[in-house]
Amino acid sequence: MTAPVDELDPVRAELLRAARAAAEATLDHARTGAADTLLAARTAAETVLAQARRLGEADGAEEADRERVRAAQEAWETELVVRAEVYAALRAEVRRGVRRALAREGVAARSHLADVARAALGPEAEITASAQGGVTAETPGRRVDLSADALADGALDRLGVRAETLWGPP
Repeated sequence: MTAPVDELDPVRAELLRAARAAAEATLDHARTGAADTLLAARTAAETVLAQARRLGEADGAEEADRERVRAAQEAWETELVVRAEVYAALRAEVRRGVRRALAREGVAARSHLADVARAALGPEAEITASAQGGVTAETPGRRVDLSADALADGALDRLGVRAETLWGPP
């Protein structure tokens, strides 16, 4: 006895073959799409990573620039403080030197400075000896200070920008 032949078997077989072919095509399409998506994701990741590196380098460069500026400012501030200290020490030493010189010369120096003050203010100037050496002189509305400290300060002030040579290279 032979099994009855079903006339739909060829149709079923064709449908099964077509379904398998469609499934295989869908699977191939999905594999291709997945590969394309993975490639696009890797490319995007590399782009983002490269951009992040550039931004990191730029941020690092900016931070380095800020640090260089800060260091230069600190160095300049330190130099200005040291210059002020050197100038103050120089001023104190010059004042001591002028006081010693006026003390050595005694009355002769005081008399000469009094004559200079009278020449500047006139014979009616009131001359007063300064405690540190030298003299001051006054007339109504006018005053001349020829004290040791004023003479020393004036000498240093006349140096002007040449005082910069004190801390410059020899």
